[in-house]
Formats: sequence, structure tokens, C-alpha cells
Amino acid sequence: MLKLTKAIFVFFAFSLLSFGQLHAQHGQEEEKTHATESHSDESDAHASDTHAEEGFNAGEFVIDHVSDSYDWHITSFGDKHISIPLPIIVYSKQPELHDGQAFHVFMSSKFHHGHSAYKGFRISESEDFKGKVVELDATGHETGTPIDISITKTIAGILASVVILLWLVFATAKLAKKNKGKAPTGVQNALEPIIFFIRDEVAKPAIGEHKYEKFMPFLLTLFFFILINNFMGLIPIPPFGANVTGNIGVTMVLALFTFAITTINGNKHYWKEIYNPDVPWWLKFPIPLMPIVELSGVITKPFVLMVRLFANMMAGHLIVMVFVSLIFVFGSLFGPAVGLGASPISILFSVFILLLDVLVSFIQAYVFTLLSALYFGMATADHH
Repeated sequence: MLKLTKAIFVFFAFSLLSFGQLHAQHGQEEEKTHATESHSDESDAHASDTHAEEGFNAGEFVIDHVSDSYDWHITSFGDKHISIPLPIIVYSKQPELHDGQAFHVFMSSKFHHGHSAYKGFRISESEDFKGKVVELDATGHETGTPIDISITKTIAGILASVVILLWLVFATAKLAKKNKGKAPTGVQNALEPIIFFIRDEVAKPAIGEHKYEKFMPFLLTLFFFILINNFMGLIPIPPFGANVTGNIGVTMVLALFTFAITTINGNKHYWKEIYNPDVPWWLKFPIPLMPIVELSGVITKPFVLMVRLFANMMAGHLIVMVFVSLIFVFGSLFGPAVGLGASPISILFSVFILLLDVLVSFIQAYVFTLLSALYFGMATADHH
């Protein structure tokens, strides 16, 4: 039901955005045609082109706010951008272009929001390397990308969430020791029921009474890391709002951890069911059909984990930004009064989606943890 609701909202919002962009393009074509027919002077045409270039681009606005970046953008006033710069850390593959220096560390503010180069580097606007740091030759042309280990917005968000997670864990452990034999208080009172839920309702049924303890540290870390980052992505104030779990690179790493633990802990029976399952012989010879199916399942399981978390968290942020951009789309198409009139509806829909995302944040953290526990249980199950 949640997925259907989100799909309807995405379709509705993007339909309106597409209509707005087509209407704007049609208007621009009419203006250009009219200008050509009336033989307007060159300065008027230049002013019209400049105005068209400065028009609101809804697609670019939405993508910029959900994608990773080298600074933490807060707000803009006209041509003035307010953002928090982050460290650029690169290792040049061509140190001869930088006076023999290969390792470079500087703040992203040196790029002036991507409008200028610094020390032979800049943020590319080309199709091949758009949004990435590239190296420049003596003539200012791009020669490729350096080894980039910069602290981007996503990485900064991960570091902030790790600090919060460590604080919660150590505070809970300290209170547990202090309140031994007493009723839990404070942070312990909030986290202890969740910990017991993961243990009793996820780990034990999925893995087994005698084997679950080995996997509890990872499952708890996984659940709280995803949950904290899901919640942090809903708060549009630094160091929050990075949408860490809406980055497919992050969800891929989490899925690879699950894959690695499953593979390492797989017992003899687990691997036998993959390479030599108990099925009729004609499903294994002469073409090993079932082994191929089982082996592909080993790969698709972490892939599904990765895509499910990424898609659900990215969708919520996209929908919110689409509804916000509708205010400016209507304003640019029909005038500021119409944009202002549409703002209460857009804001109400945005708040509704954010509240829905609170529920989705819990569900996605639970589903990722539950499926990981099920995979661990399948890998360690005894043959009966």
C-alpha cells in the first residue's frame, strides 16, 4: 500500500513537472519565433536568451538536492549561495601538471560552488565526469579524474550518524550497568525494547536459539545505522539531510557486508544445496540448471537488499522535492500569485510524505535486518 501510494504521487508530481517544462519550452519557442519574425535587435534577443537560461529548472533542482556533492548547500539568495565547505582530498595521477605534487588537500570553497578551478582541479560540467573533480592541463582542458577520497556530503552524513550511534550505544551501556536490577531510564528505556525486539522477533526465529548470538552485534549495528540515517535524512539541517541511505553506494556496501558474512558462515549443507541440490538428476545434467539458479540467487539476494533500501529512501526525498518545486513551476508559468496560492497544497503534500517516510524508515530498517538474519539462518541451518 505504501509503495502504491508513493508510485501514485511520483506519477502525479512528475506529470505536472513534465507539463510545466513542455509548456515553458513551447513558450520559449514562440518567443524566439516572434522575435525572428519581428526582426528584434540583437540586445533584446540576448536579454531574452539570458532570461531563458536563468529560468527555473525543476529537474535540475530536484536532482541537485538528492545527489551527493562536495559541499553542504543550505540556501541561496539570488546569485549568492550559502553552504558549508567540505575537504577535497585527491591524489593526482599526473603530478607533472601540479608542479610535481601528487597529494592535495583543500576545502571545496576554493571551487566557488563549481564556478572556478583551483590548483589544476575543478568540478566538471562535462557529460563524462559531471559533478566529479577532474584534472586540468596547461590549457584548461580536462585530462581525467584523480584518485578522489574527498569528504563529500554523504560521507559527512555517515560520520555524523556514526558519532550519534556510538553515543547512543555507550550511553545505553552505561545506564544498563548503573540501573542493574532496576527499571530502565533515559536512552536505555528507548533502546532496550528495540534491542529485545531484534533479538526475540528477528534473530532467534530466523537464525535459531543456539546460533543467533554470534550475529547479534552485526544485526543491531545494521538496524540502528539504517534507522538513524533514515531519520537524519528527513531533517533538512546540517549535519542532517544528507540522505545517506538514498545513496546506492552506501546501500551496496551494507548489502556486501551481509553477503560476506553469509558466505563466510555458510556450512557444508548450505553449499551442497547450491552446487548439488536434492532435485531430479535431469535438472543438473547435462546442463546444471538448478546449480545455476541457486548460484544466481546467492548474487541476487544482496542485490535486492541494496536496491530496495536505496529506492524506497530515494523515492521519499524525490517526491518531497518535486512537490516543493511545483511552487516555483506554477510561479514561473502563471505568475507569482499562482505559485503562492499553490504553496499551501505543495507544503501539505510534502508534510504528508515526510510523515509517511517516518513509517517507511522503520519498515526499511526492519526489512533489511530481517532479510539479513534470514540469509544467515539459511547459511547456518543444519541438515535434517
